[in-house]
Amino acid sequence: MQDPAQELVQIIEKQQLTSLFQPIVSTRERTIYAYEALIRGPSDSQLHNPVSLFSLADQQNLSAQLDHACRKNNIEQFSKLPFDGKLFLNINPLVLMDKQASQGRTLNYLEQAGITPSRVVIELTEYHPFHDFNLIRDALLHYRKMGFEIALDDLGAGYSSLRVWTELLPDYVKIDRHFIQDIDKDPVKRNFVRSIQTMARATNCRVIAEGIETKEEFQVMEELGVCFIQGYFLARPSTTPPTKIVNGILPDKKTNNAKIPKLHTGPRIDSIMQKIEAISPHTPNIEVLDLFQKNSDLSVLPLVENNIPKGLVYKDKFLSKLFASRYGIDLYGRQTVDQFIETPPIIVDRFDTTEAVSQQITDLQHDSHSAFMVTENGEYCGIATVMDLLQIITTQQIKNAQHANPLTLLPGITPINQMIDNMLQEKQQFTLAYFDLDNFKPFNDIYSFAKGDEAIKLVAETLVAARDNENDIVGHIGGDDFVMIFTSQNWENCCKKILADFDRQAKLLYTPEHQKAGGIKATDRSGKPCFFPLLSLSIGIVTADAMVGCTSHLELADLLAESKHQAKKIKGSSYFVNRRHATESGNLIVTASEPLTMHH
Repeated sequence: MQDPAQELVQIIEKQQLTSLFQPIVSTRERTIYAYEALIRGPSDSQLHNPVSLFSLADQQNLSAQLDHACRKNNIEQFSKLPFDGKLFLNINPLVLMDKQASQGRTLNYLEQAGITPSRVVIELTEYHPFHDFNLIRDALLHYRKMGFEIALDDLGAGYSSLRVWTELLPDYVKIDRHFIQDIDKDPVKRNFVRSIQTMARATNCRVIAEGIETKEEFQVMEELGVCFIQGYFLARPSTTPPTKIVNGILPDKKTNNAKIPKLHTGPRIDSIMQKIEAISPHTPNIEVLDLFQKNSDLSVLPLVENNIPKGLVYKDKFLSKLFASRYGIDLYGRQTVDQFIETPPIIVDRFDTTEAVSQQITDLQHDSHSAFMVTENGEYCGIATVMDLLQIITTQQIKNAQHANPLTLLPGITPINQMIDNMLQEKQQFTLAYFDLDNFKPFNDIYSFAKGDEAIKLVAETLVAARDNENDIVGHIGGDDFVMIFTSQNWENCCKKILADFDRQAKLLYTPEHQKAGGIKATDRSGKPCFFPLLSLSIGIVTADAMVGCTSHLELADLLAESKHQAKKIKGSSYFVNRRHATESGNLIVTASEPLTMHH
């Protein structure tokens, strides 16, 4: 058997490598956006597996030689594919930072293959810790100046992934497959990806989910607004990868699926968005000056490249720097405008609410920002100003105060009804739950109105604490009646948690004597003495299936009332789920209700 070290040298020298390509798919366009190049050793070799191949190269101090051999092979094979998208090229970051490494070899490989650097994404895998961030930044800046983009692989699996992200500000981050596997069954993973999406938006970065193996995992990615996906569900790595997604693999795109807003009570950010035509970051300053001079109302210009926001240039700062000296135009006129980007822009999605964006801007505390960029699925669509945001937030706060419940300060019936009507109109998927206290009147009579208010506030606090995410809305529609709008799929577990938490805490509202007795003696509505059990909670639930054909909150009110009535028939805290199904004509089958109850 040949010595592995000698075999490795032979593989490198004779280019005995095979390049495989796996598609990276756009969730929005349902098209292949790029291929990631993956390498294999000879099929009959013990070094066929890439882990064995690269581990041995690391041991033999041949990482740089193998890395360049892989780049050369991947680029040559990619150039032969009938595909004009991007190539994700894995590069060892330690090799990238090696000052002794020869410069320009990757560019030479691309020139020989007829591929422009703008089509190549350098993908860094953090198998080793980055100790010198200045060195890696300088190396990446060299590649960025040539037109390459940067991706950070295996986010969440490395030594210090979040720090690497904030230090290097890559164009793409790839979430480690551990956080994708079974995400449709795991709310913790779902919240992790949701947090990554929020951070990506703030840093002008696009997210790629690796390891998609099921339709359900794909649907969660689409629901969370992840731009790109990759995995066996779409295609396995191959020397001859598909150029189109096989018909039927991806489920039909849901209507307005990408347009699920942050369900606060405020309007969406696109209500204050201005559609200003963008310019390239490589535009000469003299041309930018001409644009500002021709349009006196123009105070800011968005810089966009390949539909991706890059920054904002403010007229006052631009002119101030350009005319800071007598020779300003001579010095800067031929240079490009991207040098005037002082800080990374704030980037928000057009379907975010003004309330959520206001909080984001407050958290960032950037005094230099008077405007921010607005995107849809990561692509530029306009800008909005902080002044307009403050004005609409102030107006909305006044409106919310008028309709909020004075005891709990939760949205009242008017904004909740408006929200439900909007969601029905936009055909958004949600589950609606109606919460009602059992045995509340006798409790109120015996313990006083103040204690009754305490019980109502306990319901409010329990509901808010149990939300799966900020998109689940709690409303207090009057008295001891509450509703929740669940946009997450975890509504059933949330309801179970609400019932368990409420039962545990409501018991403490009673005296030890009443706790021991399991209730209180009071008069019923006819004035007769009666024993009433401890406070409990009944939940009537209407699922999305039961809403088919409904066009307003008035129709849902009847379904909710029916579900709540069924729940209240059950002793103790319980819930009843109305799972009515729709016929092909859209009519509801009333007899198809499926009760699902829970006792405490």
